[in-house]
Amino acid sequence: MNIRRRLLALSAALMAGSALGAPAAPRPNIVLIIADDWGYSDPGSFGSEQQTPNLDAVARSGVRLANFHVAASCSPTRAMLLTGVDNHRAGLGNMPETIPPAHRGRPGYDAVLNNRVITLGDRFRAGGWRTIYIGKWHLGHAPHGLPAQRGFDHSLALTQSGADNFANKPNLLLYDRADWWQDDRPARLPARFFSSDLLVDQAVRQVDAARGQPFFLTLGLLANHIPVQAPDADIAAQAGRYAGGWGELRAARAVGTARAGLLPAVPMVTMRDSPDWSTLPADERARRTRAMQAYAAMTAATDRALGRLISHLKARGLWDNTIFVFVSDNGPEGLDPLRSRFQRFNTELNYDTAIDQQGRPGSFTAVGPAWASALAAPLRGYKFSGWEGGLRVPMFIAGPGVPRGGIARDFAHATDLAPTLLALAGLPATTRAGALPIEGRDLSPLLAGRPVRGKDEAVGYELSGNAALFMGHWKLVKNLPPYGDGRWHLFDIMADPGETDDRASAEPARFADMQARYARWAADHGVLAMPPGYAAPDQIQSNALRDLLPKRLAPLVGALIVLMAGVLTGRRWKPRRRA
Repeated sequence: MNIRRRLLALSAALMAGSALGAPAAPRPNIVLIIADDWGYSDPGSFGSEQQTPNLDAVARSGVRLANFHVAASCSPTRAMLLTGVDNHRAGLGNMPETIPPAHRGRPGYDAVLNNRVITLGDRFRAGGWRTIYIGKWHLGHAPHGLPAQRGFDHSLALTQSGADNFANKPNLLLYDRADWWQDDRPARLPARFFSSDLLVDQAVRQVDAARGQPFFLTLGLLANHIPVQAPDADIAAQAGRYAGGWGELRAARAVGTARAGLLPAVPMVTMRDSPDWSTLPADERARRTRAMQAYAAMTAATDRALGRLISHLKARGLWDNTIFVFVSDNGPEGLDPLRSRFQRFNTELNYDTAIDQQGRPGSFTAVGPAWASALAAPLRGYKFSGWEGGLRVPMFIAGPGVPRGGIARDFAHATDLAPTLLALAGLPATTRAGALPIEGRDLSPLLAGRPVRGKDEAVGYELSGNAALFMGHWKLVKNLPPYGDGRWHLFDIMADPGETDDRASAEPARFADMQARYARWAADHGVLAMPPGYAAPDQIQSNALRDLLPKRLAPLVGALIVLMAGVLTGRRWKPRRRA
């Protein structure tokens, strides 16, 4: 018996020694796709009719997160995804496009990513990864705020919120230039391109440049931010698909999300900014149909481009060791550039708005609020709002360390992505002296079906006066006009993701407790009250006019001055000639 024990001990020691001497698992590559303005049900795997076969295959091979929340606009979300820190603490309490003048420069309202946070670029580069950023940045315009200074070895980055998708031109309704940077210098782009293809081409080249080094690649798509544009063949392929209007699409998307197993089949709020399709004039229906065709075409073209990246990784033998993440930065865009006389004039002055040109080069196309409501179905609201349609987005993760074919239904947040990727890569989520710690949670247990937050753990949110507090399956929410009535409401977003049944009067104690919790969270995160009468869409227009109008009027004013000087000179000259 003694001999047997000795033999077992020896065998265990030999096995332990073998394990210790075994080569370590290779460090995984990471591809983070940040899509722009995609609705919750936009990918096919989330219940859509849109053609996204490449993304769908990846989504179904990993875990789809059915309850993943971000900020309701671009840069606050990007700040949280890349740092794991709430947007107010990271410097993006509001965006430069929507910030009121009274908040500029206040603590947490830098409107750029501050230096108190550590980016995933910094963390992965320190861990030995090649770090790459391709696409929309929107976290700082100045040279010291570019990806090259925030931990990325290589970058091709657009600093604005959006730009033309076929040429190096700005969104003329918001900007006077498109600032593309190659590392730390202005970039030279091809004369003609399609943005998703351009970005994927760059990503492929940088993956090859890694030469066996593990890489962390962030790909910030311009799709499907306005202006919505796509190749002609893709637009033509969508002919007839959306002739039934947004009500028909919204109902179909609601059925699709339930069939996909993501959300229960529940009632939906009738959106007040979605008029009855049948009452619209024929030319208006044609215009709106064409806009939605362009949107679906942009989605399909982008999926095809991402398919090239996936195929390249497989051909290089890298795919099996690559963690692939897809997430949208917020819900679908509901702004309509034709909604007012001034906006219509400004749009028609700068772009071709003919119906048959929508989605093509030289056009400015937006789907508007009614289609946006359908793209977020069965959720309520869309981009900028604190409703689920603005905050809950499609998100999935696949690759080594991730279970296959799962759906995670518990609440998850944008700040959770950074610690999750670090954990999957085997890197610590520690901080350095003077930097803010990561606030989010590692979602690895959630991916395997285990909770990461207790029922009483609260997560706050605020942007442009629209606010929420999440606690378990409960959500406290307030939206300022035009998105809401400015009052608090309470919903069970697990049973009622469409936010149709306000439980405030039925749960008075919970309602009061969550309001108190939100107040403490807001004070702790330095949230500022919005000025009286503030509305995000109006502030966008006001800020654009302030920034653009003097520059665009300057040539006209100069010409008028020259003209007047000529007139006055002529008047002085004529009397002298008579004398």
